[in-house]
Amino acid sequence: MAAVDDAKPNRTGAREARAGVLELPGARLAYQVAGDGDAVVLVHGFGLDMRMWDAQAAPLAARHRVIRYDCRGFGASGPFDPAVPYTHAADLFALLDHLGIGRAALAGLSFGGRVVLQAALAAPERVAGLALLDAVVDGVPWDPESWAALAETTRQAQSRGLLAGRAAWLAHPLFATVWQRPDLASSLATMVAGYPGQHWTGHDPHRGDGPRLIDALAELAMPVLVIAGELDVPGFREMSALLARRIPGAAYRDVAGAGHMVNMEQPAAVNDLLDQFLDQLARADSAAPAATDG
Repeated sequence: MAAVDDAKPNRTGAREARAGVLELPGARLAYQVAGDGDAVVLVHGFGLDMRMWDAQAAPLAARHRVIRYDCRGFGASGPFDPAVPYTHAADLFALLDHLGIGRAALAGLSFGGRVVLQAALAAPERVAGLALLDAVVDGVPWDPESWAALAETTRQAQSRGLLAGRAAWLAHPLFATVWQRPDLASSLATMVAGYPGQHWTGHDPHRGDGPRLIDALAELAMPVLVIAGELDVPGFREMSALLARRIPGAAYRDVAGAGHMVNMEQPAAVNDLLDQFLDQLARADSAAPAATDG
């Protein structure tokens, strides 16, 4: 495991943002930590990296310990060893163990939403709550246009190379509303340019053990917030609606004027929703009876 220097408190008493790398079998995880307080982990979308949370990290770190990282095979975490089996959920908990965090709230967008769902089902006692932003739910059909574009991305990467695959991914309908905003489009393109692309062109030894997510949603007992961009593609709109229907007590919030990249497209609205949700978790923890021996 790579060591990380302890950050010194700043003038507000909170810790400055700090970065590190966790070495794992077959991979490395690049991460950043900022702030103090109850922990919240932010997990990025497919082909992207932790920078997609830039508009959330600092505001949330004012009152929380914010952890964001590049999943195995993405961004600064770089390529992985295709001979070493893994799960993204296990990687997430390995990072929390490395940081000395027993329990955290988890937030994920799209692919990241699937990661945090898998983590919550694998170790619910370690998850204080889930925020699911335009999350992937396997078993819910994609709309035909989005599915065709996904297949075309893989075809381009495998037949013409990684640069063609990245270009096809950027042209996916998921990002249509982002391209209406030049500043966001530039950030998106920069992240995709750093994606190693092994999931398209190589063998991914991610283990798929356990029940399908869609069949296990009713088992989730922690607080859950489902956030959906009102302009997202139809398939993902249905995934968010299904999550809200099947997870007991889940809250559902539409974000106006946002597509799939809801946190980048409407950061103020998403930050308010996350703040309210994390406050709710804190109140629930403080109201819970303390454990006693006996």
